[in-house]
Amino acid sequence: MPERKPRRKRPEPTPAQRALGLLVRREHSRRELTRKLTARGVEPEDAVAAVDKLEAAGWQDDGRFAESLVRSRASTGYGPVRIRAELGTHGLGREAVGAAMEAAEVDWDELARGLARRRFGEDLAQDRDRQRKAADWLMRRGFTGAQVRAATRFDPDD
Repeated sequence: MPERKPRRKRPEPTPAQRALGLLVRREHSRRELTRKLTARGVEPEDAVAAVDKLEAAGWQDDGRFAESLVRSRASTGYGPVRIRAELGTHGLGREAVGAAMEAAEVDWDELARGLARRRFGEDLAQDRDRQRKAADWLMRRGFTGAQVRAATRFDPDD
């Protein structure tokens, strides 16, 4: 059997290389990327510097991250209230959140109607019990009261 050459040890990746490795998989917010780097043993100052470097190079962008998250969550059936709350946990400002919500161009009323129809059936307007269940479900998914009423034709104030 031929002898194997010993493997060369790879050099430890720099904080910027680690951050880039995370960004290649999916978009990350500044806060999320910094938190992940520090969790992997990178010093906080080095993590911030690496994220600053990638942001300057155009690899990390909170606006792009926010738009991606809005599209992703809307496509999986979440409403604007829930999405705004999730964006807030990533440390994004009101302006960035508002811009991302506008850029998504989602018809929230139609999305809520479609979800309610698929889950609770076409004849939802005939059954008050199913309307209440649909309304509760849509509220938990992050839709506003007006969107829920439009989707279920149910007004909880009745």
